[in-house]
Amino acid sequence: MSRFSGSRIRPGLPVRVRPGPAVKVAAVATALLAVVSVIAMLGLDLIVGAHLNGETRARLSDRLSDVGHDPSRITRLTGSGGDPRDTSEADPPFIYIWMVNAGGTVIAHSPGAPPLPAAPFRAGTAHDGLSLSAALGPKGTPFQLLTARAGDRWVVAGQNVAADTRARNLLRDAEIAAEPFMLAAMFLVLLVVGRRSLAPVERSRQRQLEFTADASHELRTPLAVIRAEVDVALSSPRDAAGYRDALARVQGETGRLRQLVGDMLWLARFDSRPPPPGNEPVDLSTVAGACADRFRSVGPAVTSDAPADPVLISAPPEWIDRLAGVLMDNACRYAGHAGQVRIRVLAVGNRASLVVEDSGPGIPAADRDRLFDRFHRAAERGSGAGLGLAIGDSIVRSTGGRWQVGESSLGGALMAVSWRCGAGERRRRPHARDFRPVPRTGGSHGK
Repeated sequence: MSRFSGSRIRPGLPVRVRPGPAVKVAAVATALLAVVSVIAMLGLDLIVGAHLNGETRARLSDRLSDVGHDPSRITRLTGSGGDPRDTSEADPPFIYIWMVNAGGTVIAHSPGAPPLPAAPFRAGTAHDGLSLSAALGPKGTPFQLLTARAGDRWVVAGQNVAADTRARNLLRDAEIAAEPFMLAAMFLVLLVVGRRSLAPVERSRQRQLEFTADASHELRTPLAVIRAEVDVALSSPRDAAGYRDALARVQGETGRLRQLVGDMLWLARFDSRPPPPGNEPVDLSTVAGACADRFRSVGPAVTSDAPADPVLISAPPEWIDRLAGVLMDNACRYAGHAGQVRIRVLAVGNRASLVVEDSGPGIPAADRDRLFDRFHRAAERGSGAGLGLAIGDSIVRSTGGRWQVGESSLGGALMAVSWRCGAGERRRRPHARDFRPVPRTGGSHGK
């Protein structure tokens, strides 16, 4: 059985390691979060700056209201306390007042006020309520200014905003310093979450790749046989019997191909999780009897053992019939023409079981973990494509059943499926001849 192994690495060439889907998703999500965080930080900086500017403007406006139109009060209203060079928040901030004439010349100011630039107050550029930012003094200390008209003159109030500038710079530096660590933490968290979330998707993708590779291998064989038979038949004239033999072989391979395609379509429908058919009461005894009658002409000796009373479960009838057919077909194939196959129905407690046994070679312990793998066959002499038990496993999982795999008293394999009994099923006590199946502990896979 072939398995998808990917491309081979040629020696001497550098190996290109591609990031996995979880890394890509985490990287893209982190990049988007980085953009959002930068926008959020810019918005926060603008909000903080607007808040600080609003508070400063409110204080300047209150001070201008105190000064009013009396220039003589300028030398008295020099602030609410503290050193004008002090920019700490221990005391209310110091505010300077200037009186500027129409030519832009300062004609009065608070004691110790730094020089005021005259440009904004010349040529009628100033207006009532004008707010300015300016660097005053020899060291270029940042000030926020607010103007108010007093007749033909201007009254200007100014506050040292170096503390506000330092606060905004400190906030920006903290944001810049924290951004890489925050993004790194986001990336790691997203990577862990992404790997856990994408693990089922990756397993499904790998399973799909293996399924495609195995399906192509299985389809290639009957197609190659059909092509070879047709080529040989057309290569030279032959009698009617020869053509009939070639057409019979083509017919056989076509039937095999049709069966394989049908099984693949069945599994594809289960993989796409369509809504299942409505459940109905299904009598396992009836299913077992009909299945035994259908396979008695196959070759091995087929016996049926089912109670006379109905053993009911709730499931789609066509699914249970197909499951029984898969188990019987598998048992007949491995038992051989001289072998024995037995199908039984048991009702023990609140569970009903469908049991199929054969006298074939059994199932090696090494193959049981992969028993229900698609395109897997437990023995090389198996003639099927390895999809029967995969279909059976899909049915069992969809109907809430449980697999039980063990060894039969006939010498071969024992395959059993149990369900909860449906309404109206008459339970009985188990007899000593009832089997004790070995619970399946591995994953779902095929004989």
